[in-house]
Amino acid sequence: MNTRENLIETLAASKIYQDYERAFSETTGLPVSLRAVETWQLPHHGKRRENPFCALMAQKSRACAACLQVQQRLSESAAQEAQTVACVFGLCDTAVPVRLGDRLIGYLQTGQVFRKKPSGVQFDRTLKLIQDWGIKVDPEELKNAYYGTRVLSQKEHESLVALLTIFAQHLSMVTNQIVVKQENSEPPVVSRAKEFIHEHQGEELSLGQVAKAVNTSTFYFCKMFKRITGLNFTDYVSRVRIEKAKNLLLNPNLRISEIAYEVGFQSLTHFNRMFKRILGQSPTEYRQQLPSVPRV
Repeated sequence: MNTRENLIETLAASKIYQDYERAFSETTGLPVSLRAVETWQLPHHGKRRENPFCALMAQKSRACAACLQVQQRLSESAAQEAQTVACVFGLCDTAVPVRLGDRLIGYLQTGQVFRKKPSGVQFDRTLKLIQDWGIKVDPEELKNAYYGTRVLSQKEHESLVALLTIFAQHLSMVTNQIVVKQENSEPPVVSRAKEFIHEHQGEELSLGQVAKAVNTSTFYFCKMFKRITGLNFTDYVSRVRIEKAKNLLLNPNLRISEIAYEVGFQSLTHFNRMFKRILGQSPTEYRQQLPSVPRV
């Protein structure tokens, strides 16, 4: 089976999603994003119709951390149905689950809006919080961006959620078609092995263990896996772990050493070496070059 990240990447690159994203943004004036369940990122940052206030905050580490916490709360609450969560500044984001059968694979998301017109008191509180965090920003620019935020009535918001829900259901059908097509072109042994590796990537994994899990000999599995994926078993596992680590590096509360062990590496030295070999830079360098991510 496909991993959730791969499915979401395939969906996001599809013509039907690209057309929907363009039409949604042009019609509503709001951003829309499709993100995988485990992704620790700001889904609307850099997207079409990103809120200017949110774009400004995404450049500041402390505010970015607060935004990431909102994404985490949405992930936890929107697993079954559409949910809306407000950030510390009063702006709301809405997420709708996207499923493959009964399996949650991601969220269709929009937001960066107010549910009611912001007051002067609310802006003063926002400005004070930003100043307390030590964030230097032009007050006038901040004020214009804040009051320029879209305000949705209850009826408008309900209609927006309905649009997202309908398209999320459509994406679920498209996902099923993608899975059927891809699984028909990939040997079941390799598909099951990939799924097993992703499910157990945080544990010690051996070639023999995975071969046994998919009911085949080590020799046959090794040969087929390399032929289909273009990678040997060890390299594939390392790349899966590094991809997971890239997401975790967006979490400002995790140390690099914690991330290394969380994704399945048995030593920090090995993690650093593999990270640099695959991505061309160290985990620290990777984290520091992310402009909108809090640095640890």
